[in-house]
Amino acid sequence: IKLEMPTINLDREVTALATVPEVVEALEIYAMTWQKLISTALQEQLKKVPQGDGPLAEVNLWHERNDTLSALTEQTKLPEVQKVLAILQEAESKHAGDLQIVLRDLRKRHVEALDNVKFLSTLERHLKNLTYGTGFHVVLDTIPSLMNALRMIWVISRHYNKDERMVPLMERIAWELSKRVYKVVDLHTLFKEDRAAAKKKIAEAKSTLEQWKKCYFAVRAQIETSGREQHWEFDRKRLFEKTDYVASVCQDLCDILQVITEEFYNVFGPELKAVTGDPKRVDDLVRAVNALTSPMEELTFDLFSIENAHDWKLIMEEFKEEVSVENVKQIFVQNLKDPPLYKNQPPVAGAIYWSRSLFYRIKHTIIRFQEVEGLLASERGKEVKQIYLQVAKRMKEYEDQKYNHWRDGTEQILPLLLKNNLLTVSSVTEEPITTKESVRFIVNFSPVLQEIITETKYMEQLGFPVPEIARYVALQEDKYLRYTNGLKNMLGRYHKLMETMNEAETKLLDDHIQELWRVFKSGHRRLKWNSLGIGDFIVRCTRAIRKFESLVHQIHNNSEDINNTLLFIESINLFKFPLSKNGDELPKVKEFFEYVKCERAKDVTHMVRKYSTIPQLLMKVEGRVANTNSGKSPKLTSYYAYWENRIYQVLTQLIVKNLQAFNAAVLANVPLFQTEAILSVSEIVLQPSASEIDKMAVQCIRDCVEVTKHFVRWMHGTCIECPPQHVEEDEVITFSFYSDVSQNPLIIEQAVLITQNVHKLLVSLSKYLKQWKRYQLLWKLDKGVVMERLAAEKPACIIFDEQLQFYMKVAQEVTQQPLTKDEQCIRLQLAPLVYTVQENARGWVISLGKLLNESAREELFCLQEEIQVGVFNSCC
Repeated sequence: IKLEMPTINLDREVTALATVPEVVEALEIYAMTWQKLISTALQEQLKKVPQGDGPLAEVNLWHERNDTLSALTEQTKLPEVQKVLAILQEAESKHAGDLQIVLRDLRKRHVEALDNVKFLSTLERHLKNLTYGTGFHVVLDTIPSLMNALRMIWVISRHYNKDERMVPLMERIAWELSKRVYKVVDLHTLFKEDRAAAKKKIAEAKSTLEQWKKCYFAVRAQIETSGREQHWEFDRKRLFEKTDYVASVCQDLCDILQVITEEFYNVFGPELKAVTGDPKRVDDLVRAVNALTSPMEELTFDLFSIENAHDWKLIMEEFKEEVSVENVKQIFVQNLKDPPLYKNQPPVAGAIYWSRSLFYRIKHTIIRFQEVEGLLASERGKEVKQIYLQVAKRMKEYEDQKYNHWRDGTEQILPLLLKNNLLTVSSVTEEPITTKESVRFIVNFSPVLQEIITETKYMEQLGFPVPEIARYVALQEDKYLRYTNGLKNMLGRYHKLMETMNEAETKLLDDHIQELWRVFKSGHRRLKWNSLGIGDFIVRCTRAIRKFESLVHQIHNNSEDINNTLLFIESINLFKFPLSKNGDELPKVKEFFEYVKCERAKDVTHMVRKYSTIPQLLMKVEGRVANTNSGKSPKLTSYYAYWENRIYQVLTQLIVKNLQAFNAAVLANVPLFQTEAILSVSEIVLQPSASEIDKMAVQCIRDCVEVTKHFVRWMHGTCIECPPQHVEEDEVITFSFYSDVSQNPLIIEQAVLITQNVHKLLVSLSKYLKQWKRYQLLWKLDKGVVMERLAAEKPACIIFDEQLQFYMKVAQEVTQQPLTKDEQCIRLQLAPLVYTVQENARGWVISLGKLLNESAREELFCLQEEIQVGVFNSCC
């Protein structure tokens, strides 16, 4: 790609050429041509993709892009191009801006390509070893170095430090590793090669693929441990799904070579020919063994492709079934004590089933050997047959032992299990349990009984005779299942209901709970699993639970109403602030605290009205539980106390939360009210004073806590409010929550904190006002005395000018001061103070003006007399 240079003469200065329309127009054509050429080149480069699936293809792509963009960039740096750009910029041509945009894009893409080439070049040697290395040992040695190089690129590079760049590159590396395995492992020739060499080759291929994954996670762990680098959170499926699958296929091929070499060719070797005297038979056996691998050598699909995983799995399963002779014996011996069971199989029948399945496998293998004439007649054949007979005998003995032990145990224990009570109690006590952790009832259907039922069904399927009592129980399985489900559902409903009750409600309903337990009593004292009244017992219990459930729900409904009332009280805002007037104008201090007090009084009235409804709700509960409506039932003593304690907690939380909110408002940088700075008796002070503001804030906090005085306590053991008590003739005491709430450490701490914060705020404002003391001479000096002294001195006009300038400057300076200062919750109005300082400064200016006027007049009169005397003398 070559940029065409201008043919016109550009020897003159840029400013001169920019004024020649013909030159500018010609150069604009070149600029448009360059812009189009560079844009097209960039688009073509960005469209290009690596030519191949390996990592070197990506490296080559960046080399080519860098070469192209470097050549193009160098041309844009030529003096002719730079001068054309300067002329067009001087002429303010729009084509200069368009060209600059394209050039910036070119530089950006060139820098990216140059940076990527620089970093990817550090990988080239490793990637070439990966692609063209002579053996797997070269690749194995390369992978750790390659992974560390990738880490360095991830840390340092500006473009390969993102998933969208690094993951595709690593995916290409994984593809290249898998490709190496494809080239080396050829199933059409693998089993015809030297077996030791073939095994080594497959093992190396597998190790290479595992090394790739191992090194990745090692480097990833280093990155996480360092704590300084961006973690590798890549898509593992893209990086390892292919290589993991190829490694698993390599493992399958290793297993096949191991089985064929160790378990067959070592048996059917020259020794067997010598012993049998029939080499032809042995050769036939060898050919039969070779036939085991025929399906693999004749594959019509790519075994290393994940899409063909199912087909390859089927071939491997067929192969394994063909070679299971000695393996069955080893499996049987190793798992005798703890045989593997299928899902839902019982232990005894499952063990027998497992033993029989192994027997059928070994029997199937022996039958296949019998199909080859003379095989079992050889020494090795006799040995295999003897192993088969020994294992088969041990399996039969194992089955008989398992069955006899189960039958005898079942006949002894089953009658005892049927005499179990229906229910058991988790805590044996006759005393009433009135806590949330009350007794729990459990369905006493033994797992052993269920196991016997299942064993019986499986034993009959296996052809064993079962005890008559076991058959009878197994036939009743549906009935037992129905009973156990009914009991579990009934008890689950009861326990769930009990979990919804708190300790106070449990104590309240103690009599009803005891009544319910009396219904349950026959289930854990009298009824057995062979009793006839189980169904009726479940019905009675369900009916009693339903009745108790209705009572609990009614109490919960009343509790919810009380809780809603308490939530309303707890949510009240006791510090409602007035809105600002006319936009920015805030209420004054006294006006602010009066508003808060009035709004609080309205809310307290509403809160007390709500509070007074709680005893009525408790009387409803009393009516349900004790059939009375007095508000002082002994049965509800603890229940009244519970709710009185809840009220105390809610009121405490109400005060704490409101004080915290008010403290936050005090500290926030949002003004709530305003005060003024004034000059009073030669001192700058706040109006109202800091001590008055402090007192109003303290009183507001005290009023907030004293809200609890309106909530009257109940008489002991009731929900009836205590009447006022006359202590002396004129003194009446009302028992409220105030005495307890006001002594709460949290409330005391919060009240002190607010007081301290308000005090700090006022001190801060006072410090600020001290800055205005620099003007105090304006009002502290006696103007009359100062003017007399100045008049006596008869100063020159320049002295008057300096003094006048000073006071006028003060007046001007004050006008530039802000008229308000916001400090946390207080807005300080400075206008009155500013006006006072200005008036004092003007007063001094006026006094100086009068004195100057009098002095000037006096001097003028003196001058006039001197002139008149001089004229008179000249006339004489």
